Amino acid sequence: MVPIARLRTCFGEKFAVPRQPGLCPSAWGRLIFEPEFRSADAVRGIEGFSHLWLIFGFHLTEDKGWSPTVRPPRLGGNERVGVFASRSTFRPNGLGLSLVRLEAVRLDVSEGPVLDLGGVDLVDGTPVFDVKPYLPYAESVSDAASGYAVEAPTRHPVEGVENLEGFSERDRQVVIEALSLDPRPAAGREEPDREFGAMICGRNVRFRFEADVCRILGVT
Repeated sequence: MVPIARLRTCFGEKFAVPRQPGLCPSAWGRLIFEPEFRSADAVRGIEGFSHLWLIFGFHLTEDKGWSPTVRPPRLGGNERVGVFASRSTFRPNGLGLSLVRLEAVRLDVSEGPVLDLGGVDLVDGTPVFDVKPYLPYAESVSDAASGYAVEAPTRHPVEGVENLEGFSERDRQVVIEALSLDPRPAAGREEPDREFGAMICGRNVRFRFEADVCRILGVT
């Protein structure tokens, strides 16, 4: 099995990447096929679908192996559950599944076809092994149970947005949405004055949490 494509995304590192697709609607990505799969015929008809499933590889953690139990962030990073009862990156085959929004299909570029995507939760450089259309009539289950992840994560106010000079309007929104989800590790939340940096949209965004408010300190 070989990657058919790579992703270019607004997230330059694992830190601050949303933990699920769709939580950061403005997050963008471009799916660029490997040369041997760059065929307009291979994406014929894909423009009719609003969303796509991506089967991808956790390439930044594949060398760390897997564990039968993991500590999901939704449980505070303390309680363990089985790896197959989670979406942890530490899996036997290191495969992930993500539902993304298809925004455009570009055929008139040198690397085309290129798929412009929205709502991505994947780091820049992620290998993609397959692309499949999302079928709402078959895959949207209104009465599904979601175990220990019943509610959407809490969002926090984000202040200091005026420090995002040079960002496009969409990229500013990506930063706000990503930081509102509080990307800090569980241990980091015990240090209220600690300053963090996240590579978002090509820049290092510095921030810290003051009580329940995320304050953007500056950008390098």
